[in-house]
Amino acid sequence: MAAAEAIRNATAADAPAMARIYNHYVANTVVSFEEAPVSEGDMSARLAAIEALRWPWLVAEGADGVSGYAYADRWKVRAAYRHTVEVTIYLDAGAVGRGLGTQLYGALFERLRGTEAHVAIGVISLPNPASIALHEKFGLRKAAHFNAVGHKFGRWVDVGYWQRLLTTDSAR
Repeated sequence: MAAAEAIRNATAADAPAMARIYNHYVANTVVSFEEAPVSEGDMSARLAAIEALRWPWLVAEGADGVSGYAYADRWKVRAAYRHTVEVTIYLDAGAVGRGLGTQLYGALFERLRGTEAHVAIGVISLPNPASIALHEKFGLRKAAHFNAVGHKFGRWVDVGYWQRLLTTDSAR
């Protein structure tokens, strides 16, 4: 693993790097179902919306700048879902396989402690063994599998949901 990178809260100044990282996945993979590049302004607006909800958005920064980011966002907009978050992570293509995903997700889950988040959900386009392994490393387990729900690059793509309880509050 490369030297540990600093993990910190994302700021609007990180939007260009985050858009660059994300747009690689938009243009080249089915990891994101977006089909058009995201502008720096769009990325900045997304960050502001998550900050307004008080969920964490973190970046990993090393000597070469921002090399990845992870955040939690509301899973659904209905009020009853307010304690459920969707967790997301994107790494610079050159940073994959160095342990950075583990470092970022570790920090993200630590930041979720003490918040009102009760359940974390990871949404994974399939197949994606590396993403599955990362999510399962943090205790998320497969909860759903949707067949052929996305269509990108001329093919149908399955999506799986992985979830983890974050609190022991089991009142039903």
